[in-house]
Order: sequence, then structure tokens, then C-alpha cells
Amino acid sequence: MHRIAAGFMPLLDSALLIAAQAKGFALAEGVELALLRETSWANIRDRMAVGHVQVAHMLGPMPIACNLGLTPLAAPMVVPMALGLGGNAVTMSRGLWDRMKAEGAGPGLDPNVAGAALRAVVTQRRATGAELLRFAIVHPHSGHNYELRYWLAACGIAPDRDVATVVLPPSFMPDALAAGTIDGFCAGEPWNSAAVLRGIGRIATVKAAIWRQSPEKVLGVDAAWAEREPEALDALLRALHRAAQWCGAPENRAELTTLLAGPAYLGCPEDWLLPGLSGDLPLGDDERATVPDFFVPHAHAATFPWKSHALWFYSQMVRWDQTAHTTGAVDIARGTYRPDLWRRALGPLGVAQPAANAKVEGALTRPTPVGSAGASLVLGPDGFFDGARFDPDSLDDYIESQRPSRTA
Repeated sequence: MHRIAAGFMPLLDSALLIAAQAKGFALAEGVELALLRETSWANIRDRMAVGHVQVAHMLGPMPIACNLGLTPLAAPMVVPMALGLGGNAVTMSRGLWDRMKAEGAGPGLDPNVAGAALRAVVTQRRATGAELLRFAIVHPHSGHNYELRYWLAACGIAPDRDVATVVLPPSFMPDALAAGTIDGFCAGEPWNSAAVLRGIGRIATVKAAIWRQSPEKVLGVDAAWAEREPEALDALLRALHRAAQWCGAPENRAELTTLLAGPAYLGCPEDWLLPGLSGDLPLGDDERATVPDFFVPHAHAATFPWKSHALWFYSQMVRWDQTAHTTGAVDIARGTYRPDLWRRALGPLGVAQPAANAKVEGALTRPTPVGSAGASLVLGPDGFFDGARFDPDSLDDYIESQRPSRTA
């Protein structure tokens, strides 16, 4: 029996780890999986650094940042599996949304429309000398931070000049919104739905609209442990694969909702969780929107650790001055995501395996069958809302192209 301790945050996209434990997928693979719930991503990182956990539900960019030496306390990590695609949203306070609505925001979730309205509000505030709007993110090295900044910059709003950002645990964000401490936040579910259902927020747009089928959480693994215990790692990846299949099946949605809501896991009302799992989102103002790919736990190679995802995250670290752009840094970022470990564990199961380890992000405008080993595989659509593409083979050009928009 392999004994593995895993850290997790009480978020919808911890579902694979929770289902692997609760539904017996881990035990069936000979894994005794102990889950440790945390309140902040920094605590997750630190637990791994001091050896309390061997693996963790983790922000996609965090293992890269740790390997680049951008964090104060970190163990070298690898990412052998993603834990799904999407799952985030940007939620505004009722007061800010009312001002945005007066500038043409809504209905729906169009990031261009919402961004134009927010730009108008920001411009008005700057003209009157008003305090900067304050948006909360969960961690500086997070998909939330990068997608929020990407959206703002593409809409003509300069992060760090036109708005301010603060770091908060995701579970604190609805309360901070209600208290007026922040004007908006970017976080994973269920905290956006919680803010709407409590009548204190309005979802302005979602990750699946900013960048469709985009990366979010991953399985971060202590690199030394992964090297030392390959059989245990493979067994865990097999269990998580089966958990992903189960979580992705619509007929299991009701049971998964009840499971996640339990006090040992997310400890929240079930009606906060169902929107993210179903993609039927309450936006506020008695408005709803259907986002079929809001959170994807299994389809479209959702658990494959694409090196192009790692390099896009790295490009944003460079863009926002978190690290210098060097050949060595690129190699570290690329090497953090390990599709070879995913293939080693899951290849024998006959699962659909992408033919390549990286792809051009944003190139697919519709669901597209692609070359694969094992079962057939359909990827996309994966477009960025501004029509941009990210080719990992042209990383230098991509980074250079973003420099002017940092202060647009």
C-alpha cells in the first residue's frame, strides 16, 4: 500500500483528489490517500516544502515559480497531471457593476463588452482623482492573476496603474466584497456563485470566455519523491484519471455536488457548487448564462500537462516583471510540466494520448479531432477572447509583442 498525503484548497477543482479518496479509486490502485485541507495557497506550498505532503492540488503556475526561485520557501516540483480546465470567474461588487452597467455592461458574459464598460469607469475615476479600484486575486503566481491582467490589458486597462490588486484566500473574497474592502475578484468556484447567491456580487465574465479550455489547477508533486517513488506516483495518476472520468460524467453530478459540499471537503451549501459543475451560472440581477465548458475535468485532454500551458504561464511571469526572460528560465518552466510521467502512468490504460507535448494555444475555433495514441481525442475550441495565439515555438516573439500592452 502506498501512503500519500495530499494538500488541497476547498475549491470546485479539488474534485479529482476528493473523488479519488471518497469513491475508492485511490484504494483500488493501492493508494492510501490522506487529504489535508488548507486555507491559502502559500500554506499548500509550504507544506510541500517541509515534507508534510508529497502532492497537492496547486495553482498551475506555482510549481514553475517555485522551480524558478520566485517564492521564499519551496521544494523542487514536477507537474505530471492537470486537474481540469477552466473553473474561474471575475466577480464585481454590486456598486461597481451598477456603474459598469450604466456604461453598457451586460447582459451576458462577453469579456469585450464588460471590459469596455470597466475601462469607461476607470477613465472617469482617474479624471476625478478617485482611489483606484481594488481587485483580489488568490496568489501572485496564479492563473487568476494572469487571466485578470490579460483581460484588463487587452481591454485597455493597465494593471498596476489603473487598478490595484491584493491577495486574499478565495474563501474570504465574498466577505471582502460585502465589506467594501475590494471592488471585485477573480477566483475559482464556488466563491463567485456564493457572492451572487448572497446578493453581493455580479459575475462579469469567466475564464472560459477569456481563454476557452484554458489551464488552471494541477497536481504539484515533490520532485525528489516522484523520483524516489515512481510506482506510487503512477498508481496515484491512475486513480486520478478514473476520478476525472467519474467527475466528468453528467449522471454523477448530483452525487459529486453532495460529496464536495461535505464538511470534510468544501463545507458549503450544495447550491453554491452546482452552477460550476453544470455550467449553468447565476450572474446576478436574476440573469443566468450557460457555459458548457466552464469547468472540464476529463474531456479534451483536460488532465494532460501541456508544456505549452507551462510556457504561457512563464510568458506572463516575464510580462509582469516577476522574472527575467532567459534561456535557463525557459528550460526550467518547460521542464516543470512532465507529460512523460502522465504517459508512463496512463499509456497502458489505453487512454487518449496527444501526439505532441505542446500545441499552439488559441488556434482551434471548434471541437477538432487530433492525432492521438490510444482512444480518439478531440481538442478545442481554445481561443483567446482577443483573437491572439500563443505558439510556444515563437516564445520570444510572443513576449516581445506583449510589452507595449503592459502600460496601454
